Amino acid sequence: MVREFAADRRGIFWEGIEMVTGFTGTALVIGAVAWAGFAAAQDVADTIYSGGPILTINDDQPSVEAVAVRDGMIVAVGPMDEVSSLAGDATDMVDLAGRTMVPGFVDSHGHVVLGGIQALSANLLAPPDGSATDIAGVQQTLRDWIAENQEAVESTQLVIGFGYDPAQLAELRHPTRADLDAVSTEVPILIVHQSGHFGALNSKALEIVGYTAETEDPAGGVIRRRDDGEPDGVLEEYAFFGALVPLLGRLGSDGFEQFAKAGAEMWARFGYTTGQEGRSSAGNVAALRAVDARGELPIDVVAFPDAIEDPDFIEANISDEYEGNVRVGGCKLTIDGSPQGFTALRDRPYYDPVGDYPPGYRGYAAITEQQTNDTIDWCYERGFQVLTHANGEGASDMLIAAVRAAEEKHGGADNRPVLIHGQFLREDQVDSLKELGIFPSLFPMHTFYWGDWHRDHTVGPVNADNISPTGWVRQRDMIFGSHHDAPVAFPNSMRVLSATVTRRTRSGDILGPAHRVSVMDALKSLTIWPAWQHFEEDEKGSIEVGKIADLVILSDDPTAVDPETLAEIEVEMTIKDGEVIYDAAGDVRKTDLRDQPLLNDPYTAHRILHAMNQGLGVERRIGCMLSEEQCRRLLGAFAQPM
Repeated sequence: MVREFAADRRGIFWEGIEMVTGFTGTALVIGAVAWAGFAAAQDVADTIYSGGPILTINDDQPSVEAVAVRDGMIVAVGPMDEVSSLAGDATDMVDLAGRTMVPGFVDSHGHVVLGGIQALSANLLAPPDGSATDIAGVQQTLRDWIAENQEAVESTQLVIGFGYDPAQLAELRHPTRADLDAVSTEVPILIVHQSGHFGALNSKALEIVGYTAETEDPAGGVIRRRDDGEPDGVLEEYAFFGALVPLLGRLGSDGFEQFAKAGAEMWARFGYTTGQEGRSSAGNVAALRAVDARGELPIDVVAFPDAIEDPDFIEANISDEYEGNVRVGGCKLTIDGSPQGFTALRDRPYYDPVGDYPPGYRGYAAITEQQTNDTIDWCYERGFQVLTHANGEGASDMLIAAVRAAEEKHGGADNRPVLIHGQFLREDQVDSLKELGIFPSLFPMHTFYWGDWHRDHTVGPVNADNISPTGWVRQRDMIFGSHHDAPVAFPNSMRVLSATVTRRTRSGDILGPAHRVSVMDALKSLTIWPAWQHFEEDEKGSIEVGKIADLVILSDDPTAVDPETLAEIEVEMTIKDGEVIYDAAGDVRKTDLRDQPLLNDPYTAHRILHAMNQGLGVERRIGCMLSEEQCRRLLGAFAQPM
């Protein structure tokens, strides 16, 4: 049977063949030869890749010798002697030289815009991503950053540090206003906890925010206090998010666009060709679109604005089609907070929480049960996809109950609801996820960054084995996404892959060996399965004819190396729509990003942060005539919890 192929950038169809579609992608039933070209039309490929392992993530054709690309689409896969028939005088013949090609990675959960803050702030991360191991080290990093970026600090009148983690500091506590005042009392200092759920402010920043002894704790948040009732500088959840508005709002409109650009470029460096802007906002989507309109957004980004804060914006903008490289994919809902920070809602007390917590403390919900039910119902009524952040068992119980009620009321909607994180899932809850068709986007990278902390403090040695329970998921023939939640961590795809396979902690312990999965399953959790999550499995996630040419070249074959060395694999090249968007040969390599502060060029710091300061005001930035409170709500989503 003669095959005819027709495609454009976002629409693909086949005529004259049978297509079989499942969780693993689109399998083409074409007989013995599993390659396809345009020989009948004598079309010529723009690029042909060969000379190394090519892992297609297509179960019907797991590996091939060559891939041909034309007009940003994959037009042939198969044996080199057949694919090479598409070569012409102008075809770029790329020799992989033993390196490995895989599909472009699809972000199961992250925050592209907020991820840009990692490139525009003092790096307070612990090793291997930074050097902060105690509060003195945090203070020195801030002092060094201020000294190296003096013009930027004078221009913006704000110092931002990102990534501190009490679990990795010798003192096992948050830096306080007193610690930050020792750095500066003249310039406001804002440092952000690695989870994004906490922050610490110096006295000058607290003065700007207006937090005093008389300020009441907001719903869903805590202002930690000294013995005299004054804030000690440490803010939890909504107390922290509220403080971000008057501080980050000072940076101007260009600042958010610079965050978006820097975040997308970082995603590309780690092989992501599709990123997620989780718990987004109208303002963040506008920033992404502005960057994309200038041709400066290298990857696709799917945004999921907060369904409580921005329902009208979601309803007006949701689409399964990209506008350029940006689309609004659905709704985001956040039920609880950070497991390592003890703000996730559990169904039992925390094991040994570090801090001033009452006996029997179980964390708390960020929203009410009624808000959860109403929001899930709103999304189901409209057939919108909803991604729900739920870390603790109590939060997952709330999600499951709300989805079950919505299913009973509205019937089985094909909206592919997603659980984000599910860090402390019980096994019976995994059964409920399967029953209700909830896709688990899990966070196995927690086993590396906080596995020891979970074992010793949050859930204890028995239950710590079952965090991010990928084994239970696969035992039930379910698929899952494995994510990085950047900027909680770098969007380090190989670290995600390593943690999903080995579950090895910082100390070398293996946390929950029964939940280790194969390298191929882990690769699928970075490619075809999150492509399915985003309703894009027919276009992305595997190397097949008719799909978009989103490709990654790795230094080594993940299926052939010792699993303990997976994190050492380098992303050598990232290809989006057939075009190279990152080349390690001429750019910053992943190891440089991982081991050094991300912003060590004072000129770049001044140029970018000065642009923020010269931007439009808050109200003009979001381009609408809103009340101060409405502007505050929209901008608040900029740094909502991960």
